[in-house]
Amino acid sequence: MATDLMATDLMATDLMATEIVLKNKVLLSGLTTFEVGGPVESLFEVRRKEDVGEALAFARERKRRLFPLGGGSNVLASDRGFRGVLLRFLDAEVSIDSSGEGRWVRVRVGAGLELDRLVEFAVSESLAGLESLSGIPGTAGAAVVQNAGAYGRELADFLETVEVISLETGERVRVRACDCGFGYRRSRFKGPWRNRFLVTELEFRLERSPVSTVRYGELSELLGGKGPFPITEIREAVLELRRRKSMVLDPSDENRRSAGSFFVNPVRPAAEIARLASLLGVGAHRVPAFPVGAGRVKLSAAFLIERAGFRRGLRRGRVGISTRHALCIVNLGGAKASEIVRLGAEIQERVRERFGVTLLPEPVFLGFEEDEIPLRLS
Repeated sequence: MATDLMATDLMATDLMATEIVLKNKVLLSGLTTFEVGGPVESLFEVRRKEDVGEALAFARERKRRLFPLGGGSNVLASDRGFRGVLLRFLDAEVSIDSSGEGRWVRVRVGAGLELDRLVEFAVSESLAGLESLSGIPGTAGAAVVQNAGAYGRELADFLETVEVISLETGERVRVRACDCGFGYRRSRFKGPWRNRFLVTELEFRLERSPVSTVRYGELSELLGGKGPFPITEIREAVLELRRRKSMVLDPSDENRRSAGSFFVNPVRPAAEIARLASLLGVGAHRVPAFPVGAGRVKLSAAFLIERAGFRRGLRRGRVGISTRHALCIVNLGGAKASEIVRLGAEIQERVRERFGVTLLPEPVFLGFEEDEIPLRLS
């Protein structure tokens, strides 16, 4: 197979038998949806599992940290950049195994496939389950790390196994989804397994059905009933809702330079609803909350942000809040990462002072020193 090699500090013969692209001093602003960030020392783009070892050896020989990067839609990169090696895994192959399970099929997906393209493929094949995840930016592999979800569904609802490669040993391992510690916007890959593995392949179990149900009131309302609905209509409805909130990547959207939701919706005891209602002087039914079991609810971070005084369309120089959704911090053009961090810290502090709730940021902070992040991260 021909080599596609761009490098300044490797002999051309080093990678002749592989399908690898190596680039140096690439700006992170061009690799992330926030469009901020300085240069990365080295960027590896790898299409085959067999070639990941080359990137691991490269980083090890230079004593550099290696960081797997997906679509860059959930990353805030430092203005100084990243003194290490970025690894982008680009395998985007999809295969279907429909043998032996009746109406259920197994779908194997290369982790480099864009999540929305996976959803589009599943819907086109009349495979139900993933349609509520339509329009979420980024790759399928990166979506596993934070257990991406929307409108009442999460990736983990349909995931069977995850194949990973150890960034320390290069060993390839298949992990059952039930062992990944999935929860609301979390997994072991975001916790105790952070920076230890590269996700290379996912296996889903999906139902061969042209219709499905929905779990989210706003989505049901747009669809006009309780369902079940054709999955093609669910996908279009989800995309419409996301467009209204500037939650799809659109080059013409003034709110496009963001990482989507900057804060995670907080999960709290159900008793918090009455306390917050009392602070606001409203009835409990006016506090948005979604039951998540065990006497706990998921509160709306956007609701708390707005009630703390941060309105949609707020501007702080070159950064601001989306005109369509209070949960999105936006680079208005030419912003620095440090400006985004400052606005995030201001929002976090004011919500904590007003409501006693700490909103935790959702994006990964890349290339920052600890003293450069005035936000509480966990």
